[in-house]
Amino acid sequence: MATLADRLDHLLGHKTADALSDAFGMTTVEDLLRHYPHRYATQGAELGESRPVEGQHITIIARVESAQEVPMKSRAGKRLAVRLRSDRHTIDVTFFNPHKVKHNIKPGVRAMFSGTVKYFRDKWSLTHPSYVVLPEPRTAADLVSAAPARVRGAGALAGLARTAQDAAGVDMSVFDRALIPMYPATRDVESWTVMRCVRQVLDQLDPVEDPLPDWVLADRGFIGLDEALRSVHLPDTKEEVDRARDRLKFDEAAAVQLVLAQRRHDVEVRSAPACARRDGGLAEEFDRRLPFELTAGQLAVAEEISADVSRPHPMNRLLQGEVGSGKTIVALRAMLQVIDAGHQCALLAPTEVLAAQHARSLTAMLGDLASAGELGAHELATRVTLLTGSMSTARKRKALNEAVTGDAGIVIGTHALIQDGVNFFDLGLVVVDEQHRFGVEQRDSLRSRGRDGASPHVLVMTATPIPRTIAMTVLGDLEVSTLRELPRGRSPIVSRVVPAKVHPTWVDRAWERIREEVADGRQAYVVCSRIGDGDTDEDLPVDPGEQGAAPAGKSRARASGAQEPPETTSVLELHEMLASGPLRDLNVGLLHGRLPADDKDAVMREFNDGAVDVLVCTTVVEVGVDVPNATVMVIVDADRFGVSQLHQLRGRVGRGGHQGLCLLVTDTKPGSPTMTRLQAVAGTTDGFELAQLDLQLRREGDVLGKAQSGTVTTLRLLSLVDDGDVIEAARAFARTVTDQDPGLREHPGLASMVTAALDTESIEYLDKS
Repeated sequence: MATLADRLDHLLGHKTADALSDAFGMTTVEDLLRHYPHRYATQGAELGESRPVEGQHITIIARVESAQEVPMKSRAGKRLAVRLRSDRHTIDVTFFNPHKVKHNIKPGVRAMFSGTVKYFRDKWSLTHPSYVVLPEPRTAADLVSAAPARVRGAGALAGLARTAQDAAGVDMSVFDRALIPMYPATRDVESWTVMRCVRQVLDQLDPVEDPLPDWVLADRGFIGLDEALRSVHLPDTKEEVDRARDRLKFDEAAAVQLVLAQRRHDVEVRSAPACARRDGGLAEEFDRRLPFELTAGQLAVAEEISADVSRPHPMNRLLQGEVGSGKTIVALRAMLQVIDAGHQCALLAPTEVLAAQHARSLTAMLGDLASAGELGAHELATRVTLLTGSMSTARKRKALNEAVTGDAGIVIGTHALIQDGVNFFDLGLVVVDEQHRFGVEQRDSLRSRGRDGASPHVLVMTATPIPRTIAMTVLGDLEVSTLRELPRGRSPIVSRVVPAKVHPTWVDRAWERIREEVADGRQAYVVCSRIGDGDTDEDLPVDPGEQGAAPAGKSRARASGAQEPPETTSVLELHEMLASGPLRDLNVGLLHGRLPADDKDAVMREFNDGAVDVLVCTTVVEVGVDVPNATVMVIVDADRFGVSQLHQLRGRVGRGGHQGLCLLVTDTKPGSPTMTRLQAVAGTTDGFELAQLDLQLRREGDVLGKAQSGTVTTLRLLSLVDDGDVIEAARAFARTVTDQDPGLREHPGLASMVTAALDTESIEYLDKS
């Protein structure tokens, strides 16, 4: 008999276990049994997702509706054009060398097909898949008299079936089940292989002890874990599947929430400097000088933060708000309160461009309140110091000295701030701008920089609104403050999609529109998705601010293994084309992540000062760059950017008193899913609405690991889009348990469930974020 902890190579043999390990990272029985079916098939009917991802290797069971030899268009010969019927869907399949398969692939035949998904005109198909013809469902009487099954098929799938033969033939009994499990598979490990391994392991598995307390099972009406694991793999009815998935979803949600609840408890027992408001201090003087009124939202959020930093336990708060909603001034007021209490603040920015921008803007906002030690400085003044990795040795030494002596009340920098050689005199508050751009290890390093063992308060900011279910799941230990209203006088941004292939003259009109704005004294951005034609996996942007842009062109095709995507325009070639063509009489600047830091800073200064009319750039300007005179942004190859990234980028325009315009240029065809996504972005400036759309389009991504986007997820069944109620219930359960038993010492089953349901790396990631 076997347990969940047993190694697969002891039960399945080294060859099979090695294949599972290579394909999915499975090493134990539990790893295999947590690889749940992603759909089920029954007599040719498919239950589950109907639009697989292009390039995904899938296995389906379907019935042949038609099979016809047709001439090939591009070369001599014929192909077998097959139409399959699966549930309510039809799938087109093409076989070359039809004489080799037409004797098996006939109308009415029921078979398992395995191949790589390709889309054409928004419809997916399979080309020359491997296949195995399946027997028709049989009765018990049929089984008694049935002759040994013979494999009829071709390709890898048929080969795998033949490897399962013994003297009695192939065990095809699983296909007599009402529901046939279909597993996530690869080219090397087919669904057939996973199904066979799961059956073999379940036959040897001891009853599984349940980690959930009895009161939870009774309260939620859950089946036990042993029954859930067996039912999810080999169910007899759809109801069994639903009951099993409900239980296993809760396990996943509970595991995450237990980790977060433990982290909340850890924060509560840490000490932090209590930074109460000081009458007649720097913060009060700054407020007295403000030339405008803060919005009601800014005042409310500021009160929450002020109360947090006044307590002797570390603040752990997320400040989210629309692009341009005024998060920076809220953060600055909090920093001044901490400085009044005798402590320092650190502001961490994702790029050197943004760090320098913050240094300039904070210094400008403070005026003589930022000139401590200088002639004519205000008696309450502090000092703002910039520290980046590319500074000269002399400037860096001066900045380091100001940080360690406490002369600098505010130290601003990139990841260079959290390197071993940087020390603070008395760090009381860490503000992290665009928190999703930093690895958790980096943020964790700053948390340990407090004086005498104290932890600094932490405020993380983002202009990418986070849907509530993600906040509950990934940021459940953070208190969340939200700014929804824009500052007074800010005009909404108008966005338009420019379909370049359908209307090429509209692209010319975009350049004309830029010329018109410049003629009126305004400025413009033109954004590209990559730097140059030589981009490769080893030649990607070095500035962390550009890591959000997916590498385009041939390097991306090689990395994904998918077919080569369309060519994209590089920032280098577009700058040359515009500067020598439609914008030749304007001052066209160039900015990207591989420029030396001094050059980047010089370009941004010229753009800030109005000396540069048009800035052709990469996503290095995505966050925080503030040039109020810029009113137009043209985003080239806009289909290469995500929803949130497009929203962030266009937030760079319309920051003054003039209307902002964002043009999304794309070669994407009208009516395609990508065009629909771009039109959705153009249709609203509500970042919270777009965040929910982004989540629905991309699904959760690897929200618990380092890659927080995409289609691969460490959540196997739980959906952040659909299962908010499950997450809420799991959160309440986790708080109840950890309030009484923070270390889960009295609940060893729950402690092991945390480890089992989440991979170790994800727990470590969560534990530091």
